[in-house]
Amino acid sequence: MKKLFLSLFVSALCVSLLPSCVSNKKFNESQASLTSLRKVNRDLNEDLNNTKSRLQLMEEANQSAASQLDEKDQVISQNSKQLAEQQDKLKQLQALIDQQQAQTESLRKKMADALGGFTSDQLSVFTKNGKVYVSLSEKLLFPSGSAVVNKEGQEALQKVAEALIQNPEINVNIEGHTDTVPIKGKFQDNWDLSVGRSTAVLRLLTQEYHVNPVRFTASGRGQYEPIADNETAEGRAKNRRTEIILAPKLDELMQLIEGAQSK
Repeated sequence: MKKLFLSLFVSALCVSLLPSCVSNKKFNESQASLTSLRKVNRDLNEDLNNTKSRLQLMEEANQSAASQLDEKDQVISQNSKQLAEQQDKLKQLQALIDQQQAQTESLRKKMADALGGFTSDQLSVFTKNGKVYVSLSEKLLFPSGSAVVNKEGQEALQKVAEALIQNPEINVNIEGHTDTVPIKGKFQDNWDLSVGRSTAVLRLLTQEYHVNPVRFTASGRGQYEPIADNETAEGRAKNRRTEIILAPKLDELMQLIEGAQSK
């Protein structure tokens, strides 16, 4: 009987408290939902902040890349300008070289025409290393062992002088050469003879034929620059020679080269 009464009392109590029980459940669910939403909000904020950070890094990277690209564009532009300048210099240099080569060939032809009356065993005219060589044999210029120019040699040198006067922009180097046979007499040795012969030719060209002496250099090479075998008479005869070396002035060409090297 008591048990029955207790059961009925509990049932009646639950019925009377039912609205409160239902309200607590909703409240708990709301609290749980709010907690979940807050977590979602925190996660979203964190994702947003991370995204902002990545975006800022990307913007900084883009700015850095753009800056580097601008610098590279400036370098490319500068290099292109320098390349164009160098190409222009090369064109000018090539034009001057072509001009010098044409002048050298023209000078060779003038010398060959002026000296056309002499035989090949007396003299030869040729170009080497951008210069014109007039090679006069001992047979044409000098008696054996002598540095006094003979009559036929004077005639040849007069024609050379006339061509030089018509071409004032030419530097002249006179080189004396001998064979290896030891010399006796006035000169101490072959080297001394070669110097004596070169200066004799120089004096004749400048003093007798009035070519400006400022243009000249005279030297002797003795036996030390042979062009043939000194073991044969024919070879020794070829080695006994005086060379008049004609070089066009290269002032403009050298200035252009020096200007290009200084940059």
